[in-house]
Amino acid sequence: MIPLLSKTLTIPSLPLRCSTRLTLTPHSLFTRFTSTPTPTQTRPMSSDSIQRVFQLKLDPLTGNSEWVIIEDGNKEEEETFKSSSNALLATTSYLDMLNDDTRNRAFREAIDKTITKPCHVLDIGAGTGLLSMMAARAMGTCDDSKKGMVTACESYLPMVKLMRKVLNLNGMGKNVKIFNKRSDELQVGVDIPSRADVLVSEILDSELLGEGLIPTLQHAHDMLLVDNPLTVPYRATTYGQLVESTFLWKLHDLSNNEEEASDGIHLVPAGLDTILRVQAKQHPMHCDAISKEINLLSEPFKIFEFDFWKRPDSQGDSKLLIKATNDGRIHAVVSWWILQLDSEGTIFYSTAPRWITSPIATYTGNWCDHWKQCVWFIPGEGIPISKGEEVHLHAVHSDTSVSYNLATQATEIRECDSIAGDSHLTLCPERIAIYGDRKWRSCMLTALKNLLQARVHPLCVVADDSVFLSLLVAHLSKTSNVIALFPGLRERGVQYLKAVADANGITADRIEVFQKKKYLTLNDTKQKKVDLLIGEPYYYGNDGMLPWQNFRFWKERTMLDSVLAEDVLVMPCKATLKACAMSLPDLWKSHRCLSKIEDFDHSIVNNTLGACGDLPAPLEGPLLPFFIWQCGETKELSETFTIMEFDLSKSIGPCYGKAQVINPHLPLSFFCNSEHQGHYCWDLVVRFLGSKFLDIIPYSRSWFVL
Repeated sequence: MIPLLSKTLTIPSLPLRCSTRLTLTPHSLFTRFTSTPTPTQTRPMSSDSIQRVFQLKLDPLTGNSEWVIIEDGNKEEEETFKSSSNALLATTSYLDMLNDDTRNRAFREAIDKTITKPCHVLDIGAGTGLLSMMAARAMGTCDDSKKGMVTACESYLPMVKLMRKVLNLNGMGKNVKIFNKRSDELQVGVDIPSRADVLVSEILDSELLGEGLIPTLQHAHDMLLVDNPLTVPYRATTYGQLVESTFLWKLHDLSNNEEEASDGIHLVPAGLDTILRVQAKQHPMHCDAISKEINLLSEPFKIFEFDFWKRPDSQGDSKLLIKATNDGRIHAVVSWWILQLDSEGTIFYSTAPRWITSPIATYTGNWCDHWKQCVWFIPGEGIPISKGEEVHLHAVHSDTSVSYNLATQATEIRECDSIAGDSHLTLCPERIAIYGDRKWRSCMLTALKNLLQARVHPLCVVADDSVFLSLLVAHLSKTSNVIALFPGLRERGVQYLKAVADANGITADRIEVFQKKKYLTLNDTKQKKVDLLIGEPYYYGNDGMLPWQNFRFWKERTMLDSVLAEDVLVMPCKATLKACAMSLPDLWKSHRCLSKIEDFDHSIVNNTLGACGDLPAPLEGPLLPFFIWQCGETKELSETFTIMEFDLSKSIGPCYGKAQVINPHLPLSFFCNSEHQGHYCWDLVVRFLGSKFLDIIPYSRSWFVL
């Protein structure tokens, strides 16, 4: 029998079923397209009687957001909060982290080795309570021992509720005392009876410091821990390596990459090299995915060492002299860290890339997404280097980040220059690469030229945050009036256009930035109807959204209907939703359903954390956005097929689409369930195409969702 794929997709929740249908209505687009914030967008509050949390509600179709207060005990609010917080937790790295067997085993071994008698253990950022349960078990508090004590500190209310369920499921509800507070809100003598003897904590990000490791340890040592406490982990060491990579260069150097474009637009004019750039920070990235495109220019070098068992300094620097091992051009510093979990130095965990062969940093084969390597981009075209030449590297760390300056004998220290005022823009690396891509810009140029041919003195509205299209239409049509809505950029966009206008051969007043919060009216256009409505679409600050949330452009077009001319031209005029069945075993393993973790049952968290597979009906895994090239091992299992097409030139209306795909390479089991089959599992993967003429999104290496 030849399998037949017939899928139904309901935006925004694309379930994986044997027979599906995609339905879009104006109501669903206006109200159901919602997004959940990251944990940093929740603000917990605590009191003696009531637990409250601020929740940020964001509508990606409008960009509007509001803070709401959810009180523990209000059943109606809790139901609403439960739904939104579950979706929120599904977008975090909790599940991926709990599926990291190497991490879990290392912490368990270190805790068992460190805690050998009853004592007071403090767990900061306790999450599901896994480390707290390990500590309680290690000192025998499972037998209701009165001598030991475990204090679990977790500031995020939904996670606190989940932790209680996990503890009760494992019979440890009485062994761990939970505080829904930040650790710097805990007080000895008020919340806890005495300072803790042992600290167990895992508040690390890919950069190591980004989750506030240093200030958290400082406060803990000052206010919550005994002198010379035991800690798990014991120490963390950061390492780096100089690399050459054209791919990485294109992710940040727009100034030199746009030189080959034929459209005459200079997003980064000469002398304003940093006016549009990536943020000067370490960018998390799976560097193994581009290992074939990396030329290693040095041996690995040690940068910083942080001891958990003593109070760290807020700032520090490290000056290194590094000898080049190959000829090339230094485009980036790739960095990683190694945890030493026990004081004897026998238990380690490493985030090093696969090419590192150090005994304590050898790749374990355990792919995970919660900790990656980090990339620090060297400004401009990089630094040319010859084999044997020495490079001066100056690394500086603050409370929460690390930065680098490099120099050789032939170059000065390469720092990321800053521009006075608010005229510079920072964009994500993928957007910088797209703006520097000649093919993408050529497509936009051709399309816009075709639109302008039939218009004299057109009124053009740029509906999104595209500074590129704003400049391009003003450059191509000297008689056009251009209004840029810039819903995310706003005043930043105004200042940027003023700074680059002269270099692009236009006056700053050629482009009017609409800064009112209400929608554009005929009074704003001086009673003139809009001839062209355009967008990439790109919305500033919406990086990491699901692909079809670019339908915000469609909503903008609908809301502007009263000011559009009858023969208005819209770009993009069409959108296509496509799909491809894929095997993503690494990504699947990191998001699979949990059972026991080091003998502690975590099955109760699967639905809340958005696990994939083995969920009881009618529960389903969430839709999450990923760059497919960052997902480890991948394999296409079907041809790419079209599910739906959308006419963006018209107002939003009901849409229906159904796709059937016959592929003899798909096993029948794919259509019956989504379980992991041997070394592979089957997921539905969706790509959103922003316009009818652009079939590939350069340098994003394709948007996909799990």
